[in-house]
Amino acid sequence: MNTEIQNNTPEQMERRRFFQMSGRFGFTAAVAGVSAGALFSNDAMAQVANEERERESKSKFQVIMATEYILGASRSYPMMQLDFKENIQNFTEGKVYVKLSPGGQLGVGGALVSKVQNGTVPIAMHSISNFAPFAPAVDLINIPYWCGNNQQFVNLVTSAEWRNRVHPAVEARGFKPLMYVCIDPRTVAIRKGLRDRPVSVPDDIAGIKFRVPSSKVLQTFYRLAGANPTPVAWGETSSAMKQGVADALDPSLQALLTFGFADTLHSISTIRSVPDAQIYSCNLQWFNGLPKDIQAGITEAADVTFRQNLARVPASRAYAMDQLRQAGVKIHVPSADDIKQWVTRCGHQLPAWDAMKAEFAGSLADFEKLLEAANTQGRYHVQDVS
Repeated sequence: MNTEIQNNTPEQMERRRFFQMSGRFGFTAAVAGVSAGALFSNDAMAQVANEERERESKSKFQVIMATEYILGASRSYPMMQLDFKENIQNFTEGKVYVKLSPGGQLGVGGALVSKVQNGTVPIAMHSISNFAPFAPAVDLINIPYWCGNNQQFVNLVTSAEWRNRVHPAVEARGFKPLMYVCIDPRTVAIRKGLRDRPVSVPDDIAGIKFRVPSSKVLQTFYRLAGANPTPVAWGETSSAMKQGVADALDPSLQALLTFGFADTLHSISTIRSVPDAQIYSCNLQWFNGLPKDIQAGITEAADVTFRQNLARVPASRAYAMDQLRQAGVKIHVPSADDIKQWVTRCGHQLPAWDAMKAEFAGSLADFEKLLEAANTQGRYHVQDVS
């Protein structure tokens, strides 16, 4: 892609303007300016800055919310950090003021999760996969082909079975889950120069170096598929793909665009195996120390933001697909027969998963109850990948 064109995308222009306004009005005001659509108006930004100073001065609690993601990425990646900030402030009647720390300022991956666990960062958003080493029970989500579709994932994490069986195990590790973020299922994305056709079936990735995160479940998944799982830290993944240290990776379409892989990839196959989900977690001790009305306000804000996230999934997907195709990346939808091969080779029904099911769910019988919950329509609806 032409560098000049790439640097003038709406996201890049918004990011440059954000830094300009941050220097002039302060970081927090610039964050609020993005949310209010005031970033490109000096007068509007001055008003936003005054409103933010007033909000902070009147609040009783100031809390940091950290993410790995830049603010301008919301068009293609509905992580909802601005919405969650606004909703927490409003549903606590202004008693809580949220200071955003986006773009990995306070860490990425496991480093950020660790800060939530030790209380350095009260609230953060991070992937389920990076959360798994700290709260292993959530790694259940990464077992393939039982909650990979968006609706199954949403049914599962909003069910009583999940809250009653998994959340206590997460809280025992010092975390409180606040909100799950639905993006889309994981894919198989291969680098340029590896093969001339998109991946359709597991045999197509036999022996290739497949970048995996720290989830031991995902490592098992791609080993069953016949690939060579290659753990690479997220911050090093882009260079690993460019240098051929890794041949493939598995984030959602939206994540692949947001994190700049468009120039690296030959094709993306939507195998719909595992949710590429995120979660907002907070430090449990911090949350329990808040007044009850503040706890209730944060909980209600999480529910409202979750609903907003679900509504944005189709638009973010459409934008990501359009931008990736314009960059020359082939997007391949495997046939139903192709998907059956993935399920047969790697799916949750295999005995190879029994030990992990028992470890994370408590027993195989308990996993079956979670499986039923994933396939039972709940109160929330979200569009699936076609």
